[in-house]
Amino acid sequence: MAIDRQGTGLAILRICIGFVFIFEGLGKIRWFTSPSILAATFSEWSRSVPADSITAWYLHRIAVPGVPIFARLVPLGELSAGVALLADFWTPLFAFLAFFMALNFQIASGALFRYSFLTSGYGLPVLGSTLALALAGTRKRPFVKGSSRG
Repeated sequence: MAIDRQGTGLAILRICIGFVFIFEGLGKIRWFTSPSILAATFSEWSRSVPADSITAWYLHRIAVPGVPIFARLVPLGELSAGVALLADFWTPLFAFLAFFMALNFQIASGALFRYSFLTSGYGLPVLGSTLALALAGTRKRPFVKGSSRG
């Protein structure tokens, strides 16, 4: 019985990034009862970006008006994506949703447009991992070569 190295690698990546999203979601549970926490974060980010930037447009047109909804969707989405990735449940779909949530965070914070994005553990590694899982899918039994699903 040969080990499926690619499947094993994807499983490890899926589990690790699943834990990242679970703990990120747990850190935002208070947003459910207090959307003002998210609103304060958006306000802080808004003060630190140029008024004519993509980040400023995104914050003022999408993020800030959506605070009551996003304060509930973000923790729920992160927790759901994390659990689904750990459980290997619809991995491509939940990995893409995780990618989309992480991308929105990077745009809203302005991090996507800074050099530090390339060196941050929350930037390129999370976006790359989630996009790779969305594209590669998963394998039913990663430790046994030849048994795959997509």
